[in-house]
Amino acid sequence: MTSDQRLSVALHALQHLYRGKQPKTSEALGSLLKTHPVVLRRTFAGLREAGLVRAVKGHGGGWSLSRPIDRMTLRDVYDALGILPRFALSRPRSRSGCALERASDEAVASASSEAQALLLNRLGAVTVFRLLEVARTKKGA
Repeated sequence: MTSDQRLSVALHALQHLYRGKQPKTSEALGSLLKTHPVVLRRTFAGLREAGLVRAVKGHGGGWSLSRPIDRMTLRDVYDALGILPRFALSRPRSRSGCALERASDEAVASASSEAQALLLNRLGAVTVFRLLEVARTKKGA
């Protein structure tokens, strides 16, 4: 199974848009991130629909932030990318009629739902700006 790199790519791209202050084309960002411009455009499609970035056409155009980065949470980005949780504890409901299997399925489904809610809650408490600040601090350490 390959890991989903969209969150990392999106966060790095948002960092460059924030720090650059000028719109950047997919090609310019692709060069900075060592990522194909088409991958960036696909990644930005969800971010644009969520109102996190916008595309400016024409000379001097490119991608720019639509919302201040200190009002953009990790959950906003996560949701915009449509990323599924890394844990998939629940499985299809048993059709065997076994009471133990049904009880087990219900317990696992409940735990999975609670874990997903906790994950989304925690992601909603972290702004992208805060992540950038933490990364900057760690880089200097």
